[in-house]
Amino acid sequence: MNARNIARTLSAVLLFQVGIGALLILGDVRQAPLSMPFMGPQTPRLSEPVRPGDQRRTYAPDRDRPATRPLREAGDLPDRLTLTRENGQDRLEGTIAPGDAERVIALIDEADPVIETLVLQSPGGAVQDALTLGRHLRDRAIATEILSGEICYSACPYLFAGGTTRSASDSASIGVHQHSFGENTLLPAFIATEDIQRGQAEVMTYLDDMGIDPLVMRHAMSTPADEIYILVPEELTRYGFLPGAE
Repeated sequence: MNARNIARTLSAVLLFQVGIGALLILGDVRQAPLSMPFMGPQTPRLSEPVRPGDQRRTYAPDRDRPATRPLREAGDLPDRLTLTRENGQDRLEGTIAPGDAERVIALIDEADPVIETLVLQSPGGAVQDALTLGRHLRDRAIATEILSGEICYSACPYLFAGGTTRSASDSASIGVHQHSFGENTLLPAFIATEDIQRGQAEVMTYLDDMGIDPLVMRHAMSTPADEIYILVPEELTRYGFLPGAE
């Protein structure tokens, strides 16, 4: 076979492979159009109102805000937890970064006047730090509060749970989703799974210690990390975050 025939043969094979690939892609689109991110239904954004049974939203707190406008415009939340005192309120706001628990515990213990209630606003962050800090809030008998239109997502509800007493506006936005626990892609899959299971068990034990029904974790474990499950007031009461009607 001369060089010209070889070139023609290779070209024909290449065209055949391209054609087969196109047919396979077309078949996938026809059979599963909802799996294509640009064709399927999109998860609503945080700015859309939440109703019972329609509670999953895209997890983009830096881009979106809840539908209810907050009474106080906080602007961009800090990259680490920040403790401030404003108009007689002690506020703990920002992302929960690794190492924040030790740093914030020291700030709380040094505060003058003594902190009695912490207003929380956070998009979440490091789970272990949230648990450690939440236990310290309970040890110090500090109450927690979330105000109208403000957010407490991901690991933040564990801080909220640490409050000796807890209060939240009906229009506060409190949500949970899946977490990573020391995720390391270099670890074998079975070790990574053990870490996740151990982490989930630690969270559930913590919630039980705080008087929260660990069953709330079913919403967290079934909601992917790029979405958030917003707990409606009835669920906050049912799971023990908020007191029931007397």
